[in-house]
Amino acid sequence: MGAGGGGARRAPARVVVVDDQTVVREGIVMLLGLLPGIEVVGAGGDGEEAVRLVAELAPDVVLMDLRMPRVDGAEATRRIRSQYPGTQVVVLTTFVDDDSLFPALKAGARGYLTKDAGGEEIVRAVEDVLSGEAGLSPRIQRRLLERLSEPETVTRSVEAPDGLTTRETEVVALIAEGMTNQEIARKLQVSTATVKTHINNLFAKAGLKDRAQAVRYAYRHGLAQPPGRTRG
Repeated sequence: MGAGGGGARRAPARVVVVDDQTVVREGIVMLLGLLPGIEVVGAGGDGEEAVRLVAELAPDVVLMDLRMPRVDGAEATRRIRSQYPGTQVVVLTTFVDDDSLFPALKAGARGYLTKDAGGEEIVRAVEDVLSGEAGLSPRIQRRLLERLSEPETVTRSVEAPDGLTTRETEVVALIAEGMTNQEIARKLQVSTATVKTHINNLFAKAGLKDRAQAVRYAYRHGLAQPPGRTRG
């Protein structure tokens, strides 16, 4: 089955490519066709198609885009890993923000590469996930280490109120720290537009009208600490 010791795999890894952009998908298929140890057995344009192709073809690995119509890459990964655990998923995307990275890994992706990855890096990631390792690009490994070393904005014991997502809870806590949208975007490594979307969503869920209310809300629910009780 596997490669023992220093030997090579007996058969090429059977790979399905999933990307909603036809030109990108065809380019990836063409590149993989030139790489040793990989055989492309199918290609699809969205997550729903990805699940169907895995059911039909039982590939070793799916190279999965994330932002796709009908069913996105994270949800497709979740379905594949729960229904077809013999197939591994390596994300291949342009997005490296936390809102893309962590849901994909939680869904069961064992690899995560950006679309500027070279052929060697893709082959290595495929081999890694098939041997039980994580196939992560150096950039993604750095981000995971940074995230693990960051002080937690919200303690894990705090229950998110009003159905707020983890990210919305982080955003309201950072608002309570006095951060601007731009500062929050830098801190969370997302775009300012994404921060605004999170703020609109959490304001709607919690019935908030402005940032002052958001600050009081964060304090009231224990999502952030009021400043200095240790003064004077």
